Amino acid sequence: MTANGHRLTELGSGVRVVTEAMPSVRSIALGLWVGVGSRDESDEQRGISHFIEHLLFKGTRRFGSTEIDEIFDAMGAEINAGTSKETTSLYARFLDRHLERALEVMSDMALRPAWAEVDSERQVVIEEIAMYEDEPSDKVHDVLATAVFGDHPLGRPIIGTPEVVGSVSTQDLAAYHERRYRPQRLVVAAAGNLDHERVVSLVERALAEGGPSPGPATAPDAAPAARLPTLCFHRKETEQVHLCLGATGLARDDERRFALRVLDTILGGSSSSRLFREVRERRGLAYSVFSYFGQFVDTGEVALYVGTRPDRVGEALEVVAAELHRLQAEPVGAEELERARENVKGRTALALESTQARMHRLGSSVLTGVPVLSPDEMMARIDAVTADDLASLAHELYAPERLSAAAVGTDEDAFRAAIEPLSPALAAA
Repeated sequence: MTANGHRLTELGSGVRVVTEAMPSVRSIALGLWVGVGSRDESDEQRGISHFIEHLLFKGTRRFGSTEIDEIFDAMGAEINAGTSKETTSLYARFLDRHLERALEVMSDMALRPAWAEVDSERQVVIEEIAMYEDEPSDKVHDVLATAVFGDHPLGRPIIGTPEVVGSVSTQDLAAYHERRYRPQRLVVAAAGNLDHERVVSLVERALAEGGPSPGPATAPDAAPAARLPTLCFHRKETEQVHLCLGATGLARDDERRFALRVLDTILGGSSSSRLFREVRERRGLAYSVFSYFGQFVDTGEVALYVGTRPDRVGEALEVVAAELHRLQAEPVGAEELERARENVKGRTALALESTQARMHRLGSSVLTGVPVLSPDEMMARIDAVTADDLASLAHELYAPERLSAAAVGTDEDAFRAAIEPLSPALAAA
Protein backbone atom coordinates (compact mmCIF):
# COMPACT_ATOMS: atom_id res chain seq x y z
CA MET A 1 0.00 0.00 0.00
CA THR A 2 1.34 3.41 -0.91
CA ALA A 3 1.04 6.46 1.27
CA ASN A 4 -1.67 7.67 -1.09
CA GLY A 5 -3.93 4.68 -0.53
CA HIS A 6 -3.41 2.85 -3.81
CA ARG A 7 -1.22 -0.03 -4.96
CA LEU A 8 0.53 -0.32 -8.32
CA THR A 9 2.07 -3.41 -9.89
CA GLU A 10 3.74 -3.60 -13.29
CA LEU A 11 3.58 -7.02 -14.92
CA GLY A 12 6.42 -8.46 -16.95
CA SER A 13 4.51 -7.66 -20.13
CA GLY A 14 4.42 -3.95 -19.26
CA VAL A 15 0.74 -3.90 -18.27
CA ARG A 16 0.18 -1.86 -15.12
CA VAL A 17 -2.41 -2.79 -12.49
CA VAL A 18 -3.46 -0.09 -10.02
CA THR A 19 -6.08 -0.51 -7.30
CA GLU A 20 -7.53 1.30 -4.32
CA ALA A 21 -9.29 -0.69 -1.60
CA MET A 22 -12.53 0.77 -0.22
CA PRO A 23 -13.69 -1.84 2.34
CA SER A 24 -16.80 0.13 3.32
CA VAL A 25 -18.53 -0.53 -0.03
CA ARG A 26 -19.80 -3.72 -1.69
CA SER A 27 -19.05 -2.70 -5.26
CA ILE A 28 -16.02 -2.52 -7.53
CA ALA A 29 -15.39 -0.12 -10.38
CA LEU A 30 -13.08 -1.67 -12.96
CA GLY A 31 -11.53 -0.01 -15.99
CA LEU A 32 -9.22 -1.04 -18.82
CA TRP A 33 -7.37 2.08 -19.98
CA VAL A 34 -5.47 2.17 -23.26
CA GLY A 35 -3.15 4.96 -24.35
CA VAL A 36 -4.79 5.55 -27.70
CA GLY A 37 -7.10 8.33 -28.84
CA SER A 38 -7.89 10.63 -31.69
CA ARG A 39 -4.49 12.34 -31.58
CA ASP A 40 -2.92 9.01 -32.63
CA GLU A 41 -4.81 9.05 -35.92
CA SER A 42 -3.58 10.21 -39.28
CA ASP A 43 -5.73 12.47 -41.39
CA GLU A 44 -7.03 9.41 -43.25
CA GLN A 45 -7.93 7.67 -39.96
CA ARG A 46 -10.16 10.30 -38.38
CA GLY A 47 -12.55 8.61 -35.99
CA ILE A 48 -11.02 5.11 -36.02
CA SER A 49 -10.27 5.13 -32.27
CA HIS A 50 -13.88 6.02 -31.48
CA PHE A 51 -15.23 3.50 -34.00
CA ILE A 52 -13.14 0.73 -32.42
CA GLU A 53 -14.52 1.67 -29.00
CA HIS A 54 -18.01 0.95 -30.36
CA LEU A 55 -16.92 -2.35 -31.87
CA LEU A 56 -15.54 -3.63 -28.56
CA PHE A 57 -19.16 -4.28 -27.56
CA LYS A 58 -19.93 -6.28 -30.72
CA GLY A 59 -18.45 -9.55 -29.60
CA THR A 60 -15.17 -11.34 -29.08
CA ARG A 61 -13.79 -14.71 -30.04
CA ARG A 62 -15.57 -16.17 -26.98
CA PHE A 63 -18.59 -13.95 -26.32
CA GLY A 64 -21.20 -12.65 -28.76
CA SER A 65 -22.59 -9.15 -28.41
CA THR A 66 -25.93 -10.35 -27.04
CA GLU A 67 -24.14 -12.62 -24.59
CA ILE A 68 -22.05 -9.69 -23.33
CA ASP A 69 -25.21 -7.66 -22.72
CA GLU A 70 -26.84 -10.55 -20.88
CA ILE A 71 -23.78 -11.22 -18.71
CA PHE A 72 -23.62 -7.66 -17.41
CA ASP A 73 -27.40 -7.38 -17.09
CA ALA A 74 -27.36 -10.54 -14.95
CA MET A 75 -24.82 -8.87 -12.67
CA GLY A 76 -26.92 -5.72 -12.34
CA ALA A 77 -23.79 -4.01 -13.64
CA GLU A 78 -23.15 -0.77 -15.48
CA ILE A 79 -20.71 -0.99 -18.40
CA ASN A 80 -19.63 1.75 -20.75
CA ALA A 81 -16.65 3.07 -22.69
CA GLY A 82 -15.19 6.37 -23.76
CA THR A 83 -12.70 7.77 -26.22
CA SER A 84 -10.77 10.99 -25.66
CA LYS A 85 -7.99 12.64 -27.60
CA GLU A 86 -5.37 10.59 -25.78
CA THR A 87 -7.09 7.60 -24.15
CA THR A 88 -9.72 4.92 -24.66
CA SER A 89 -11.35 3.28 -21.66
CA LEU A 90 -13.74 0.38 -21.09
CA TYR A 91 -15.21 0.45 -17.60
CA ALA A 92 -17.89 -1.15 -15.44
CA ARG A 93 -19.27 -1.08 -11.90
CA PHE A 94 -20.63 -4.24 -10.29
CA LEU A 95 -20.97 -6.09 -6.98
CA ASP A 96 -17.62 -7.27 -5.64
CA ARG A 97 -18.48 -10.96 -6.06
CA HIS A 98 -18.57 -10.52 -9.85
CA LEU A 99 -14.97 -9.31 -10.22
CA GLU A 100 -13.56 -12.44 -11.84
CA ARG A 101 -16.32 -12.77 -14.42
CA ALA A 102 -16.37 -9.05 -15.23
CA LEU A 103 -12.60 -8.91 -15.77
CA GLU A 104 -12.70 -12.06 -17.89
CA VAL A 105 -15.30 -10.61 -20.25
CA MET A 106 -13.98 -7.04 -20.31
CA SER A 107 -10.41 -8.10 -21.06
CA ASP A 108 -11.72 -10.21 -23.93
CA MET A 109 -13.73 -7.26 -25.24
CA ALA A 110 -10.78 -4.86 -25.15
CA LEU A 111 -8.03 -7.17 -26.34
CA ARG A 112 -9.71 -9.80 -28.52
CA PRO A 113 -12.57 -8.20 -30.48
CA ALA A 114 -14.12 -10.39 -33.17
CA TRP A 115 -14.75 -7.46 -35.54
CA ALA A 116 -18.35 -8.54 -35.87
CA GLU A 117 -21.28 -6.38 -37.01
CA VAL A 118 -18.87 -3.81 -38.45
CA ASP A 119 -21.17 -2.59 -41.21
CA SER A 120 -24.23 -2.17 -38.99
CA GLU A 121 -22.22 -0.40 -36.29
CA ARG A 122 -20.61 1.97 -38.77
CA GLN A 123 -24.13 3.18 -39.56
CA VAL A 124 -24.75 3.74 -35.85
CA VAL A 125 -21.59 5.86 -35.60
CA ILE A 126 -22.52 7.83 -38.71
CA GLU A 127 -25.90 8.56 -37.10
CA GLU A 128 -24.06 9.65 -33.95
CA ILE A 129 -21.96 12.05 -36.05
CA ALA A 130 -25.12 13.43 -37.67
CA MET A 131 -26.73 13.89 -34.24
CA TYR A 132 -23.64 15.70 -33.05
CA GLU A 133 -23.64 17.97 -36.11
CA ASP A 134 -27.23 18.92 -35.25
CA GLU A 135 -26.12 20.17 -31.81
CA PRO A 136 -24.34 23.51 -32.41
CA SER A 137 -23.70 23.96 -28.69
CA ASP A 138 -21.54 20.81 -28.91
CA LYS A 139 -20.11 21.41 -32.37
CA VAL A 140 -18.64 24.82 -31.50
CA HIS A 141 -16.11 23.31 -29.08
CA ASP A 142 -14.54 21.29 -31.87
CA VAL A 143 -14.58 24.36 -34.11
CA LEU A 144 -12.61 26.11 -31.35
CA ALA A 145 -10.15 23.20 -31.10
CA THR A 146 -9.46 23.62 -34.82
CA ALA A 147 -8.89 27.34 -34.31
CA VAL A 148 -6.48 26.71 -31.41
CA PHE A 149 -4.58 23.66 -32.71
CA GLY A 150 -5.03 23.92 -36.48
CA ASP A 151 -4.19 20.79 -38.49
CA HIS A 152 -2.63 19.03 -35.51
CA PRO A 153 -4.63 15.95 -34.43
CA LEU A 154 -5.66 17.76 -31.23
CA GLY A 155 -7.64 20.10 -33.48
CA ARG A 156 -9.82 17.31 -34.87
CA PRO A 157 -13.16 16.01 -33.54
CA ILE A 158 -12.82 12.75 -31.61
CA ILE A 159 -15.96 11.38 -33.22
CA GLY A 160 -14.45 11.36 -36.71
CA THR A 161 -16.01 11.89 -40.11
CA PRO A 162 -18.68 9.98 -42.07
CA GLU A 163 -16.21 9.57 -44.95
CA VAL A 164 -13.67 7.67 -42.84
CA VAL A 165 -16.14 5.73 -40.71
CA GLY A 166 -18.15 4.84 -43.79
CA SER A 167 -15.21 3.45 -45.74
CA VAL A 168 -12.60 2.06 -43.33
CA SER A 169 -12.10 -1.68 -43.81
CA THR A 170 -12.22 -4.35 -41.13
CA GLN A 171 -8.59 -5.15 -41.94
CA ASP A 172 -7.53 -1.55 -41.27
CA LEU A 173 -9.47 -1.50 -38.00
CA ALA A 174 -7.82 -4.71 -36.85
CA ALA A 175 -4.37 -3.46 -37.85
CA TYR A 176 -4.86 -0.18 -35.98
CA HIS A 177 -6.01 -2.10 -32.90
CA GLU A 178 -3.04 -4.45 -33.11
CA ARG A 179 -0.55 -1.56 -33.29
CA ARG A 180 -2.11 0.54 -30.53
CA TYR A 181 -3.51 -1.87 -27.94
CA ARG A 182 -0.05 -2.84 -26.67
CA PRO A 183 0.79 -3.98 -23.13
CA GLN A 184 2.88 -0.86 -22.47
CA ARG A 185 -0.21 1.24 -23.29
CA LEU A 186 -2.59 -0.73 -21.03
CA VAL A 187 -3.56 0.08 -17.44
CA VAL A 188 -6.07 -1.97 -15.45
CA ALA A 189 -7.56 0.17 -12.69
CA ALA A 190 -9.99 -0.84 -9.96
CA ALA A 191 -11.46 0.71 -6.84
CA GLY A 192 -13.82 -0.76 -4.28
CA ASN A 193 -14.05 -3.82 -2.05
CA LEU A 194 -11.10 -5.71 -3.46
CA ASP A 195 -7.74 -7.31 -2.78
CA HIS A 196 -4.88 -5.99 -4.90
CA GLU A 197 -3.04 -9.29 -5.23
CA ARG A 198 -6.20 -11.04 -6.41
CA VAL A 199 -6.77 -8.39 -9.06
CA VAL A 200 -3.17 -8.79 -10.25
CA SER A 201 -3.58 -12.57 -10.43
CA LEU A 202 -6.81 -12.27 -12.41
CA VAL A 203 -5.21 -9.80 -14.84
CA GLU A 204 -2.23 -12.11 -15.39
CA ARG A 205 -4.61 -14.98 -16.15
CA ALA A 206 -6.69 -12.88 -18.53
CA LEU A 207 -3.62 -11.71 -20.45
CA ALA A 208 -2.14 -15.20 -20.59
CA GLU A 209 -5.16 -16.33 -22.61
CA GLY A 210 -4.11 -14.65 -25.84
CA GLY A 211 -3.49 -11.15 -24.56
CA PRO A 212 -2.05 -8.21 -26.48
CA SER A 213 0.98 -8.92 -28.60
CA PRO A 214 4.35 -7.99 -27.14
CA GLY A 215 6.30 -5.25 -28.83
CA PRO A 216 6.90 -1.54 -28.59
CA ALA A 217 4.03 0.88 -28.34
CA THR A 218 3.74 3.34 -31.19
CA ALA A 219 5.35 6.67 -30.32
CA PRO A 220 2.98 9.61 -29.81
CA ASP A 221 2.83 12.39 -32.37
CA ALA A 222 4.77 15.61 -31.90
CA ALA A 223 3.44 18.44 -29.77
CA PRO A 224 1.41 21.07 -31.62
CA ALA A 225 3.45 23.96 -32.96
CA ALA A 226 2.81 27.49 -31.78
CA ARG A 227 0.38 29.36 -34.03
CA LEU A 228 -1.24 32.74 -34.27
CA PRO A 229 -4.78 33.21 -32.91
CA THR A 230 -7.37 32.21 -35.48
CA LEU A 231 -11.05 32.80 -36.06
CA CYS A 232 -13.13 29.86 -37.32
CA PHE A 233 -16.78 30.21 -38.28
CA HIS A 234 -19.09 27.28 -39.04
CA ARG A 235 -22.18 28.37 -40.90
CA LYS A 236 -25.42 26.72 -39.81
CA GLU A 237 -29.04 27.83 -39.49
CA THR A 238 -29.50 28.33 -35.76
CA GLU A 239 -31.63 30.46 -33.46
CA GLN A 240 -28.58 31.39 -31.40
CA VAL A 241 -24.96 32.15 -32.14
CA HIS A 242 -22.85 29.63 -30.24
CA LEU A 243 -19.42 31.10 -29.63
CA CYS A 244 -16.21 30.13 -27.89
CA LEU A 245 -12.98 31.91 -27.07
CA GLY A 246 -9.89 29.93 -26.18
CA ALA A 247 -6.17 29.33 -26.34
CA THR A 248 -3.53 26.79 -25.43
CA GLY A 249 -3.34 26.01 -21.71
CA LEU A 250 -1.36 23.83 -19.31
CA ALA A 251 -0.06 20.31 -19.83
CA ARG A 252 -1.49 17.54 -17.71
CA ASP A 253 1.44 17.36 -15.27
CA ASP A 254 1.93 21.12 -14.85
CA GLU A 255 2.02 21.92 -11.13
CA ARG A 256 -0.08 25.02 -11.80
CA ARG A 257 -3.06 22.85 -12.68
CA PHE A 258 -4.50 23.36 -9.20
CA ALA A 259 -4.35 27.13 -9.58
CA LEU A 260 -6.01 26.75 -13.00
CA ARG A 261 -8.92 24.86 -11.44
CA VAL A 262 -9.44 27.70 -8.97
CA LEU A 263 -9.10 30.36 -11.68
CA ASP A 264 -11.57 28.55 -13.93
CA THR A 265 -14.05 28.37 -11.05
CA ILE A 266 -13.79 32.12 -10.59
CA LEU A 267 -14.09 32.95 -14.29
CA GLY A 268 -16.95 30.73 -15.38
CA GLY A 269 -16.88 27.33 -13.72
CA SER A 270 -19.56 27.83 -11.08
CA SER A 271 -22.94 29.47 -10.55
CA SER A 272 -21.30 32.31 -8.61
CA SER A 273 -18.60 32.81 -11.24
CA ARG A 274 -17.99 36.15 -12.89
CA LEU A 275 -19.22 35.19 -16.34
CA PHE A 276 -22.36 33.50 -15.05
CA ARG A 277 -23.18 36.45 -12.82
CA GLU A 278 -22.47 39.21 -15.36
CA VAL A 279 -23.62 37.59 -18.62
CA ARG A 280 -26.63 35.64 -17.41
CA GLU A 281 -27.82 36.84 -14.03
CA ARG A 282 -27.36 40.61 -14.35
CA ARG A 283 -27.94 41.15 -18.07
CA GLY A 284 -29.89 38.10 -19.23
CA LEU A 285 -27.71 37.77 -22.32
CA ALA A 286 -27.49 33.97 -22.30
CA TYR A 287 -29.00 30.88 -20.79
CA SER A 288 -25.73 28.96 -20.98
CA VAL A 289 -22.36 30.57 -20.28
CA PHE A 290 -19.34 28.87 -18.76
CA SER A 291 -15.57 28.40 -18.91
CA TYR A 292 -13.62 25.16 -19.01
CA PHE A 293 -10.16 23.74 -19.59
CA GLY A 294 -8.57 20.58 -20.95
CA GLN A 295 -5.16 19.06 -20.38
CA PHE A 296 -3.05 16.79 -22.56
CA VAL A 297 0.35 15.20 -22.18
CA ASP A 298 2.26 18.13 -23.69
CA THR A 299 -0.18 21.06 -23.84
CA GLY A 300 -3.68 22.09 -22.84
CA GLU A 301 -6.62 24.32 -23.67
CA VAL A 302 -8.54 27.05 -21.87
CA ALA A 303 -11.89 28.18 -23.18
CA LEU A 304 -15.22 29.85 -22.51
CA TYR A 305 -18.62 29.44 -24.15
CA VAL A 306 -21.65 31.68 -24.63
CA GLY A 307 -24.86 30.94 -26.53
CA THR A 308 -26.93 34.02 -27.33
CA ARG A 309 -29.24 35.46 -29.99
CA PRO A 310 -27.59 37.11 -33.01
CA ASP A 311 -28.59 40.66 -32.04
CA ARG A 312 -26.97 40.24 -28.61
CA VAL A 313 -23.59 38.80 -29.60
CA GLY A 314 -21.87 42.18 -29.53
CA GLU A 315 -23.10 43.03 -26.05
CA ALA A 316 -22.25 39.58 -24.74
CA LEU A 317 -18.71 39.82 -26.05
CA GLU A 318 -18.32 43.30 -24.55
CA VAL A 319 -19.15 41.84 -21.15
CA VAL A 320 -16.78 38.91 -21.70
CA ALA A 321 -14.00 41.28 -22.74
CA ALA A 322 -14.56 43.41 -19.64
CA GLU A 323 -14.38 40.34 -17.40
CA LEU A 324 -11.20 39.09 -19.04
CA HIS A 325 -9.67 42.54 -18.58
CA ARG A 326 -10.72 42.62 -14.92
CA LEU A 327 -9.28 39.14 -14.40
CA GLN A 328 -5.87 40.50 -15.38
CA ALA A 329 -6.09 44.05 -14.06
CA GLU A 330 -7.49 43.44 -10.57
CA PRO A 331 -6.24 40.91 -8.00
CA VAL A 332 -8.77 38.36 -6.83
CA GLY A 333 -10.07 39.33 -3.39
CA ALA A 334 -9.64 37.15 -0.32
CA GLU A 335 -13.34 36.27 -0.04
CA GLU A 336 -13.70 35.28 -3.70
CA LEU A 337 -10.48 33.26 -3.56
CA GLU A 338 -11.62 31.39 -0.46
CA ARG A 339 -15.02 30.65 -1.97
CA ALA A 340 -13.42 29.29 -5.15
CA ARG A 341 -10.93 27.14 -3.25
CA GLU A 342 -13.70 25.67 -1.12
CA ASN A 343 -15.79 25.03 -4.22
CA VAL A 344 -12.97 23.07 -5.88
CA LYS A 345 -12.22 21.15 -2.68
CA GLY A 346 -15.87 20.30 -2.15
CA ARG A 347 -16.41 19.05 -5.70
CA THR A 348 -13.20 17.02 -5.49
CA ALA A 349 -14.10 15.40 -2.18
CA LEU A 350 -17.67 14.59 -3.22
CA ALA A 351 -16.50 13.03 -6.48
CA LEU A 352 -14.04 10.81 -4.65
CA GLU A 353 -16.83 9.22 -2.63
CA SER A 354 -17.63 7.25 -5.80
CA THR A 355 -15.76 4.04 -6.64
CA GLN A 356 -16.05 4.91 -10.32
CA ALA A 357 -14.52 8.35 -9.84
CA ARG A 358 -11.62 6.85 -7.91
CA MET A 359 -11.08 4.22 -10.59
CA HIS A 360 -11.10 6.88 -13.31
CA ARG A 361 -8.56 8.95 -11.37
CA LEU A 362 -6.28 5.94 -10.93
CA GLY A 363 -6.50 4.76 -14.53
CA SER A 364 -6.08 8.11 -16.24
CA SER A 365 -3.29 9.23 -13.88
CA VAL A 366 -1.17 6.08 -14.19
CA LEU A 367 -1.72 5.88 -17.94
CA THR A 368 -0.65 9.48 -18.52
CA GLY A 369 2.17 9.54 -15.96
CA VAL A 370 0.58 11.99 -13.52
CA PRO A 371 1.25 11.28 -9.81
CA VAL A 372 -1.76 9.86 -7.96
CA LEU A 373 -2.17 12.25 -5.05
CA SER A 374 -4.13 11.40 -1.93
CA PRO A 375 -7.26 13.46 -1.19
CA ASP A 376 -5.38 15.26 1.58
CA GLU A 377 -2.53 16.12 -0.79
CA MET A 378 -4.98 17.48 -3.37
CA MET A 379 -6.72 19.61 -0.73
CA ALA A 380 -3.36 20.98 0.40
CA ARG A 381 -2.41 21.91 -3.18
CA ILE A 382 -5.71 23.73 -3.62
CA ASP A 383 -5.37 25.53 -0.29
CA ALA A 384 -1.90 26.69 -1.34
CA VAL A 385 -3.23 28.61 -4.38
CA THR A 386 -2.71 32.36 -3.90
CA ALA A 387 -4.08 35.47 -5.57
CA ASP A 388 -0.63 36.00 -7.10
CA ASP A 389 -0.79 32.52 -8.66
CA LEU A 390 -4.12 33.39 -10.24
CA ALA A 391 -2.88 36.75 -11.53
CA SER A 392 0.12 35.11 -13.16
CA LEU A 393 -2.02 32.49 -14.87
CA ALA A 394 -4.62 35.03 -15.97
CA HIS A 395 -1.94 37.10 -17.70
CA GLU A 396 -0.36 34.05 -19.30
CA LEU A 397 -3.47 32.21 -20.48
CA TYR A 398 -6.33 34.68 -20.91
CA ALA A 399 -4.68 37.68 -22.54
CA PRO A 400 -7.08 38.78 -25.33
CA GLU A 401 -4.28 38.95 -27.89
CA ARG A 402 -3.63 35.19 -27.60
CA LEU A 403 -7.26 34.05 -27.81
CA SER A 404 -8.72 32.28 -30.82
CA ALA A 405 -12.44 32.46 -31.55
CA ALA A 406 -15.03 30.06 -32.94
CA ALA A 407 -18.72 30.33 -33.67
CA VAL A 408 -21.62 28.39 -35.13
CA GLY A 409 -24.29 30.60 -36.64
CA THR A 410 -25.50 32.31 -39.80
CA ASP A 411 -23.61 35.62 -40.11
CA GLU A 412 -19.81 35.50 -40.08
CA ASP A 413 -19.41 39.20 -40.83
CA ALA A 414 -21.52 40.14 -37.81
CA PHE A 415 -19.46 37.82 -35.63
CA ARG A 416 -16.20 39.36 -36.82
CA ALA A 417 -17.57 42.83 -36.10
CA ALA A 418 -18.54 41.75 -32.58
CA ILE A 419 -15.06 40.29 -31.96
CA GLU A 420 -13.23 43.45 -33.05
CA PRO A 421 -13.41 45.32 -29.70
CA LEU A 422 -11.90 42.28 -27.98
CA SER A 423 -9.24 41.57 -30.61
CA PRO A 424 -8.96 43.74 -33.76
CA ALA A 425 -6.26 41.45 -35.19
CA LEU A 426 -8.48 38.41 -34.76
CA ALA A 427 -11.46 40.07 -36.43
CA ALA A 428 -9.32 40.87 -39.44
CA ALA A 429 -7.69 37.45 -39.63
